[in-house]
Amino acid sequence: MSAAPSRVRPALLGALVAVAVGIPLSTSPASAASAQAMNGNWAPFSRCPVDDPAMLAADGSTDIAICVASHSDSGSIKLGNTAATTGANDLQFGVVRNASTGVARVVAPQGGSIIGAPTEIPGGLLGIMCPNGVPVISGICNQLADVNLNRVVATVESAGTPSNFDLSAGMQSGKVIVDIPVRIHLENTFLGSKCYIGTSSSPVVLRPQNLTAPALASQRFDASGTPNTRGLLNRVALTGNNQGDSGFAVPAVSGCGPLTLGELNWAVNLKTGLPSAAGNNNLVLNNASTYTAGLTAPGSSAPSAGQALSDSWHAGVVQ
Repeated sequence: MSAAPSRVRPALLGALVAVAVGIPLSTSPASAASAQAMNGNWAPFSRCPVDDPAMLAADGSTDIAICVASHSDSGSIKLGNTAATTGANDLQFGVVRNASTGVARVVAPQGGSIIGAPTEIPGGLLGIMCPNGVPVISGICNQLADVNLNRVVATVESAGTPSNFDLSAGMQSGKVIVDIPVRIHLENTFLGSKCYIGTSSSPVVLRPQNLTAPALASQRFDASGTPNTRGLLNRVALTGNNQGDSGFAVPAVSGCGPLTLGELNWAVNLKTGLPSAAGNNNLVLNNASTYTAGLTAPGSSAPSAGQALSDSWHAGVVQ
């Protein structure tokens, strides 16, 4: 952890104040724009990367392509000394599984696998940076009576492609289902536009597991999404349980400050207790619903099973 600087340039406070009203808050990730409204049993798979070359190349005999989606409407997260409730989180990706070895390769959709709803940090900037005896920080703290200046919004973003997906772990409790690299965007006027917990090169790696065993259901359906006991496709639903992870580490923040040079990194790290070692952090996703979908008999569509899955998914898009 970096120590507070012993001297602060007088001009820096002026620079902080000068940009204090110019940085807007983001309200939704850009990747959400790529989602499609889907019919029937396709509904959870709005971002399945069926047209990725790796998915299309799955022949249905050696390699089998499936869509995976997991959604939670709410939850809680603790990072270092800071705890917050979370909004909706939507995780989607494709999987190409080798039929002989069982090895699964994860294929991320364009824009990243995870979309998280923006969440407000309790206490805002007062809670994660104030009080502080350093003049440049106390100068900011004195202005935070304005609720908009104090507001800090955190959004979980993808920081790489998920890995180590284990389909069987999703059907039981106590086993890691998938490794998900993420970074958390902290947005506030004074923190600037590039303040993150975690980076693409040093992400927070979440490894969720079911805290209780989920309910299991399976249903066949047609390409349109309509249920059909003789349908070309099959969907497995794992529902009614919470998921969580308490074993992840959290790195220090980076890029925090209106000049986006990290001039406020040390202040945020000091108050929030970052970096934070594994065991000091926790994530719970309430009432998680996880689904997989693929061809019922992919071998019957060989060697073009990947294309057949893609054609079926597109047939399920709401027109």
